[in-house]
Amino acid sequence: MFGSLADGIGEAFAAADRLVDAELADAVVALQEHAQRLEALQARVSARFDASRSWADDGARSGAAWLAWRLRVPQSEARRRILAGRSCRSMPVVDEAWRAGRIGAAHVVLLARAEALDARAFARDEELLVGHATSLRFSAFQRAVAYWCQLAAPDAVEDAADAQRALRAVHLSPSIDGMWFGKVTLDPVGGSIVGGELARLEREMFEADWREATDRLGRTPCVDDLARTPAQRRADALVEMATRSGSTPEGAQRPAPLFSVLVGLETFAGRVCELANGAVVTPGSLVPWLTEAEVERVVFDGASRVIDVGVRQRFFRGATRRAAQVRDRRCQHPTCDEPLDRCQVDHIEPAAAGGLTTLANARLLCGFHNRLRATRTGKTSPTDDDAEADPA
Repeated sequence: MFGSLADGIGEAFAAADRLVDAELADAVVALQEHAQRLEALQARVSARFDASRSWADDGARSGAAWLAWRLRVPQSEARRRILAGRSCRSMPVVDEAWRAGRIGAAHVVLLARAEALDARAFARDEELLVGHATSLRFSAFQRAVAYWCQLAAPDAVEDAADAQRALRAVHLSPSIDGMWFGKVTLDPVGGSIVGGELARLEREMFEADWREATDRLGRTPCVDDLARTPAQRRADALVEMATRSGSTPEGAQRPAPLFSVLVGLETFAGRVCELANGAVVTPGSLVPWLTEAEVERVVFDGASRVIDVGVRQRFFRGATRRAAQVRDRRCQHPTCDEPLDRCQVDHIEPAAAGGLTTLANARLLCGFHNRLRATRTGKTSPTDDDAEADPA
């Protein structure tokens, strides 16, 4: 069996060197499917090996320890293989999809965690969840599973969110030569607040560095021409955050923390409850922030819908812009997953060609894919005409 498999792989290596550019994309997809089938077989055999306890003959403490030793892989990886293979015994639809190469180990691990929360509910919805795994990009699949978990086992998910928040910690200590080293662990909401402000200040510093390099060189600079690296700008942004905090006058009004969370009506018929960066959060994790929150209502259907503002204006502004951000939430190019705070609102049919500034003609594109459309060398989606980009 393994001899013929090795021969087949050897032939595939030889054939790969003869592929032309037009064949490479199909080859990448086909290889992924076959790799996932082998991955499923590996997990299946590893789980049977673990159950056989033959690893004990070599003095190993567990099957995972034996695999880590003989395969020279991290023990966490060995443990993941065994658990994935074992979990498929109670997930027949998942097992079939994995053996067919339609999903991979990362999908199986997420589905196994969901099954552990409520096996009966999972058995009812297994085909639906596998459908999501085979049709959605992985980040969207993660969100779908997270929402399913919230509906299937709300108490367990809220308890897990509380435990996650309890892990928050910051360590910052000076070294013997005066340098400072640290580690930060934050829950999703806290991380969104800190990360969002850090990114905002870093972008300001990047723009300042870009202007300085342009003036100094007299030409459009390259990234290597900038005075600071991205890591250095983030460090300076963190210091700036602390400086601004320390210089706040006594008695000044404390600014409200800035983070965006999208909540569907049925979270409280959606279901949507996620931060603007795409991280799914539980409704309970938002409760401590409600006294400081500013609530924004966006309605997409019904008599109270207030969108499509300023049909004849050139740029998306106000309610129409915000509605597009909340509806799309991330770059709409199929290869991209940039969150809404890094995207621009683009006309699907360009304004120069008569496209209206309406929600129906709006979509989010990150700066890269909006510029890509402007170069006329690429399409912003597989069905787009090669039209002039809208800078709005």
